Amino acid sequence: MVAACIALVCIVSALFADWVAPHNPFDLATLDLSDARLPPAWIEGGSTKFLLGTDDQGRDILSALIYGSRISLSVGLASVILSVAIGVSMGLLAGFRGGWLDAFLMRLCDVMLSFPAILVALLIAGVGRAMFPNAHESLAFGVLILSITLTGWVQYARTVRGSTLVERNKEYVQAARVTGVAPLRIMRRHVLPNVLGPVLVLATIQVATAIITEATLSFLGVGVPPTSPSLGTLIGVGNDYLFSGEWWITIFPGLMLVLIALSVNLLGDWLRDALNPRLR
Repeated sequence: MVAACIALVCIVSALFADWVAPHNPFDLATLDLSDARLPPAWIEGGSTKFLLGTDDQGRDILSALIYGSRISLSVGLASVILSVAIGVSMGLLAGFRGGWLDAFLMRLCDVMLSFPAILVALLIAGVGRAMFPNAHESLAFGVLILSITLTGWVQYARTVRGSTLVERNKEYVQAARVTGVAPLRIMRRHVLPNVLGPVLVLATIQVATAIITEATLSFLGVGVPPTSPSLGTLIGVGNDYLFSGEWWITIFPGLMLVLIALSVNLLGDWLRDALNPRLR
């Protein structure tokens, strides 16, 4: 329940950041370099102006965290949705058809698993930025989502393929084949609903992994543009000032990243237990 409340607060704050955040970190007209690197709970005119302090550009850390959560959640959810679509399709096709197609797709999965996910994401994101150095910000987000997607679909493909191998030999599938139902319709209407349970659990957990991957790439400078207050970008900026005493620039974004990842992982564990009939 605590994890659900934390995740709900983060999601609601990210969705309604324009109304929840005290300041707009994207509005350059409101930024003042004289406010840069102010400590938390800075008091001005008898009231607290910056509750969590400011970064090197004078942006309010609290507002940057709210907008950064929107960026991280958007990238994480979009990459997971694409990974699920690709992985489920590949897994269904491999498990239901079998033969050389199954062998080819599984060898492709083995090749993808032989490379570290963060290395593949770094390579794709780096190549994309090198090919489009002056690309629009939306294209940079697209490259980031694509790089995370290409490293995340394998788990869904292998999971769905294993479940499909079990389901295709059951009586209801055999009955559908005998009555002349098309294979594509059998996969879509009969097999797919029965293999989605593990996929939902895996997708919930993979959201946290995708968010951490996005933060890692942004921290290394190949993720979202530096002008976007992503959690990884804020941690990377604060790392330059950590030993000079401005600890709040990196500590608060790091805590926010831990809270989001931990709450989503706990929700995934709860969903796994809820969908497991042996625990009922």
